[in-house]
Amino acid sequence: MTAAWQAAAERYPQVISLEDPMLMVAMGPGTFGDPTHDVAWMVEGSQKIPWGGKRELRGQQAQAEANAARWEVEDTALRLSESTKLAFLDYYLVRRDQALNSENLKASQEFRDSAQSKFQANLVTQQDVLQADVDLADLSRRQFELQRMDRVAVARINTLLHRAPDNPLPSPPNELSTRGQLPPIDHLQLLAAQQRPDLMALGARLSAEQAAIASAERDYYPDVTVLARYDGFWQHADRDLAPMVGVNLNVPLHNERRCAAVREAQFRASQGRAEYESKLDEIHGDVEAAYQQLVESTRTIELYRTTILPVIEQNYASARGNYNANKIDFLRLTDANRQQIMLREKYQETIADYHRRLTELERAVGGPIDAVSAEEISPPTSHPNP
Repeated sequence: MTAAWQAAAERYPQVISLEDPMLMVAMGPGTFGDPTHDVAWMVEGSQKIPWGGKRELRGQQAQAEANAARWEVEDTALRLSESTKLAFLDYYLVRRDQALNSENLKASQEFRDSAQSKFQANLVTQQDVLQADVDLADLSRRQFELQRMDRVAVARINTLLHRAPDNPLPSPPNELSTRGQLPPIDHLQLLAAQQRPDLMALGARLSAEQAAIASAERDYYPDVTVLARYDGFWQHADRDLAPMVGVNLNVPLHNERRCAAVREAQFRASQGRAEYESKLDEIHGDVEAAYQQLVESTRTIELYRTTILPVIEQNYASARGNYNANKIDFLRLTDANRQQIMLREKYQETIADYHRRLTELERAVGGPIDAVSAEEISPPTSHPNP
């Protein structure tokens, strides 16, 4: 993408340059050895000069195309950043789930040992031991699944880094933090309209199409070719050379193709303007959707931290104590343990989802959303100026 941008940037000096000057040399072979005439020869130099403004308009069009390519580079970088963050979140989540599964395996083994002891003491039936074995087997199966997911997540990150798929990675943090209060949604909408690279690329291409309209309209005016000539054809020896200067220009009489070129440029500009407006509407929808999803994730995390996790831990501790005191059966203890396992994993998924939603919001806005103030953002126009 960078090479494509650099290539597009090199169009500008080409389109604003004058064409090469022309040099013509002619000789009359019939005058060789003729005593009544000098050798007949002629030298002519000419330079084509486009009508005023044509080169500038072509340059504006080339610059706008180069700007569009540059914004496409920025958009690719933004998408790559998004892919990297999402890959890291998958890696973070699977490592946290592995840690939780190891804790659950240890706890379930303790349950199994307790059930075995009670069975040997004829306090419970063998069903408690068998149920504990089933839970241990299921957690072992889950461990195999998490190992596969971990290898896939590591391979994805290494692929982004152009490294071998099994190259070891540093361990992620135990828990990701959440940010403070989000900026108002209307500020993010304005920010997205100003800095989304794909929207800026469409705006630059629209500017190029608008320059193409003006350039097509200038084709109604002729190009001028100035020339200078020394002509010595069939000239007597006693006469001096006769220098000549002149102007050559095309006469734009048949204008059907020029009219069609102008209309084509106008239709392309209309298409570009419609694409720009459509993308702007799409961006507004993307920002709104990502923002609301992030708000939902924020509230869900707060609910887990303040209510769900404390309650489920108390429920599990109560079930374990009551089972040890022979007040409940093993099935109820297993249910409490499974519920705790499920909700602890759901909590980690909620944290990862929060950061996924934040990544999607930053992608929709076109960059980081930290330190955004209303004073820094001005409302955009409906489409770029010509």
